[in-house]
Amino acid sequence: MTAKNYSRRDFIAKSSLLGAGIAVAPHVFSSTLAIGSKPAILGGRGIWADKQWPKWPRWVPETDEKKLLEVVRSGIWSRASVTAEFESEWARTLGAKRCLSVVNGTNALITALSQFHIGAGDEVIVPPYTFIASVTSVLLNGAMPVFVDIDPETFQIDPTKIEAKITSRTKAIMPVHILGLPVDMDRIMAIAKKYNLFVIEDACQAHLAEYNHKKVGTIGHAGCFSFQNSKNLPIGEGGAVVSNDDQFIDRCFSYHNLGIPYGTAVGTVSSGSVIMGTKVRFTEYQAAIGLAMLKRLDAETTTRNENAAYLSSLLQQIPGIVPYKLYDKVTRAAFHLYPFRFMKEAFGGLTRTSFIKAMRAEGVPCSSGYTLLTDKPYLNDAFQSAAFKAIYPPEMLDFDAYVAANRCPKNEQLCNEEAVWLTQNMLLGPRTDMDEIAGAISRIHKNAASIAKLHG
Repeated sequence: MTAKNYSRRDFIAKSSLLGAGIAVAPHVFSSTLAIGSKPAILGGRGIWADKQWPKWPRWVPETDEKKLLEVVRSGIWSRASVTAEFESEWARTLGAKRCLSVVNGTNALITALSQFHIGAGDEVIVPPYTFIASVTSVLLNGAMPVFVDIDPETFQIDPTKIEAKITSRTKAIMPVHILGLPVDMDRIMAIAKKYNLFVIEDACQAHLAEYNHKKVGTIGHAGCFSFQNSKNLPIGEGGAVVSNDDQFIDRCFSYHNLGIPYGTAVGTVSSGSVIMGTKVRFTEYQAAIGLAMLKRLDAETTTRNENAAYLSSLLQQIPGIVPYKLYDKVTRAAFHLYPFRFMKEAFGGLTRTSFIKAMRAEGVPCSSGYTLLTDKPYLNDAFQSAAFKAIYPPEMLDFDAYVAANRCPKNEQLCNEEAVWLTQNMLLGPRTDMDEIAGAISRIHKNAASIAKLHG
């Protein structure tokens, strides 16, 4: 590859993958650490005491309000031409043939599963490190979620562990590009082909992320997205299903519109429903907001990738901090969240809870992320329902046996001890913000023993 052909995007992808791909001048990092020696949790002044993080969502009245006001003033608020325009634009942006918008990402997943006829008696492979909607969408279709453990380096489902969980009931794999970091889709698709399984990508956190230069959500048989308020493409609420399968999207459209055939105008009451459906239609004003947000998404995604790569190059210098790793074929991440692992041994036994408390005292908001999904009462609530009891044999509904069979030790370690998140808006500021995040962590590391004495 010549210098001329080596694109900015390739540079971002490579540097994100390697972590150290961006050279860091030692004086830059060391100058950050000179911001007071005492952490805020021990009485020092917080690194972020006089600053604010970029607000989210962003709204620019001068550019964002024209179409929204036109929609509001038109009185046409239910699904019509603006929704169709948003769907066309989102499909074009992703490189997908078709898109259907719905009320939220959860219902996008429910719709996609249902229209691949995945339901009673079926099993769906899911990761345990995800938002609960990934799993409840399976349960709400009457199918059984089967958890496969993660690769803690990438935070993603571990493809090497999938085949051991496939049974005669398995109908689909739901890879979740959690945190906006793509799954190893080559291995997922190879397994799906081998066992004749559907692949439904949960890309709800992965807007514009790419695997081998293809947008995630367009690699499997269908992809699902969320436009909830915190997402990289925020609409407040909203979701979408994308696919290159016309018949599938036609069925999804019918399902989301009371079972009325695709092509029937919204509001028609005399055409008759052809399938059992629900009503999860998008609105015109949601679509108007989405079109406004979409104009900035690509540039914001580039900024997140650049800052994430730079931040990783700083954090990997701090003992006990292990930034995310991307798979070799990831050409762009979305970074809905920036994750790293916290190793308490390198912090003198300081607990993750106290580390997060110390970070927040510095003015750097962070969290421990997801808790376990594999052993919670919502599963047993589904198992004890009349519908599940009518479908599955008693041994499959034995909750204790299910929990034991679905234990995911790597995920437990990540959830209970290691994972730390920063939110996507924190990656939208200047590079100096990344210096100060790293400076806060390094200051806590240097004073870990003192913090542990007071806070555990």
